[in-house]
Amino acid sequence: MEHTFLGIDMGTSAMKLILINEKKEVLAQESCEYPVVQADGGVREVRPEVWFDCMEKGIHSILKGQRAELVRGIGVTGQMHTLVVLDKNGDTLRPAMMWNDTRTKGLIPGLREKMRSFTDGDYLSGMVSTGSAAANLYWMKLYEPENLEKLGKFMIGPDYLVYRLTGNVGTDYCEASTSSLYCITQKEWSEEIRALIGLRPEVYPEIRGSAVKAGTLLPELAAQFGFGPDVAVITGTGDNPATAISTGCLGQGYPVLSLGTSGVFMMPIEKPRDGARGKRILMSFDGNSFFYLAQGAVQSNGNTFDWWNLDIMALDRCDAITKQLRTDYIPDERLMFYPHLGGDKTIYSDPDIRGAFVGLSIGTTREDMTCAVIEGLCFAFRELAEEMCIPIHEFGCVKVVGGGAKSAVWMQALADILNTRVERLDGMTGAAFGIALLSAYQEGYYSSLSQLSDGNIRIEKQFEPIAGRVDRFNRKYQKYLRMHEALQYINGTKTQALQQ
Repeated sequence: MEHTFLGIDMGTSAMKLILINEKKEVLAQESCEYPVVQADGGVREVRPEVWFDCMEKGIHSILKGQRAELVRGIGVTGQMHTLVVLDKNGDTLRPAMMWNDTRTKGLIPGLREKMRSFTDGDYLSGMVSTGSAAANLYWMKLYEPENLEKLGKFMIGPDYLVYRLTGNVGTDYCEASTSSLYCITQKEWSEEIRALIGLRPEVYPEIRGSAVKAGTLLPELAAQFGFGPDVAVITGTGDNPATAISTGCLGQGYPVLSLGTSGVFMMPIEKPRDGARGKRILMSFDGNSFFYLAQGAVQSNGNTFDWWNLDIMALDRCDAITKQLRTDYIPDERLMFYPHLGGDKTIYSDPDIRGAFVGLSIGTTREDMTCAVIEGLCFAFRELAEEMCIPIHEFGCVKVVGGGAKSAVWMQALADILNTRVERLDGMTGAAFGIALLSAYQEGYYSSLSQLSDGNIRIEKQFEPIAGRVDRFNRKYQKYLRMHEALQYINGTKTQALQQ
């Protein structure tokens, strides 16, 4: 009997579901959007019950025309860092504070200073940022002490859906190690941060391997969906590691760039590198064997592209103008765009930095400005790779996935600016597909991590660097590197740098 596996990706504003069989064939896909509350002061939050309702609708929809009784396993992934808090009865205390919530930005410098003296202080102080679980819990201590007192359990976003599916509270090593609450070298929750925030030991979730069975689907849900009585739900992991599974980044060991709402560079490493920026994510599928995934982000990526094309240019589609551009256009070395519209977490750890156009003239066209936006994002990824110490040229190429990869102009600019071959991946490479594969792995259908990506990684198109453009972009990149300091000077946050 052929079994099927359900992958659920709880994104920033939508739930994506995918149903696959044991041959990795996609049987059905579904997507369901949900509203997120955005308010002044950087507030980004959503009621966790909204996620569950959306997931329920998505499961009912994806099963239409499918044999529900063949579903053998479920995997859940989604937005990392987002904080969910439950009371002692297992009900939500308040809306989830999302990964892109910035209300804690004024607390971050003080938290970093305190953390530097803790065990794993360099790691913890470098990891904490707006949206971190530690920062949000510390904010609750200061501004919602009554809720912190009522806290029964905390968890990270996708863990909530696993809890609702199984009744069991837990998280994986990825979510723990990126929470800024966890000592990565000792592989345990930080007692010093627990004391700093004032958390009781019992509020922490159990940490399990990502592919370890978290529990069996609750009987009432199994009956509702028409599933059998023994559907396994795995612990799951964050959306970027799940994408790293489906793209072969983890199984094959090469760097991958995912161009979504945020742009994420990721690459597996044996151990953390001194001086390298970015998150060092602790990963384990079985809770016994461990490795690291280096991850860094350009926070405003897809939303920068959307802002320019949809909001400013008032186009119907994001790709409308790029389809009119030649991939071998000659870049204007004077016109530049700085892309960090919503701050930066990885390169500068500066939530207040904003974007800018430089070098505008009477002759500047909208096509010129569109090219500058694309170039600015590509420059940011080059700087990100350098700061993360990702040896791109050792691999001879960078594999790229996500919505931004659909633009040939963007991909050619990326090849020229990184001065390496860019390979646009085709096929199923998203987080939902990756977590569905991991669910099948837990059930014994695959014996190794590399097998998860075998057969489903296809190169749709390659983009080679164009020599003349590479030289022009190298010169332009040196100017780009001075823009952050220049903007600090203009904004009055760094007054001495440019006076010397």
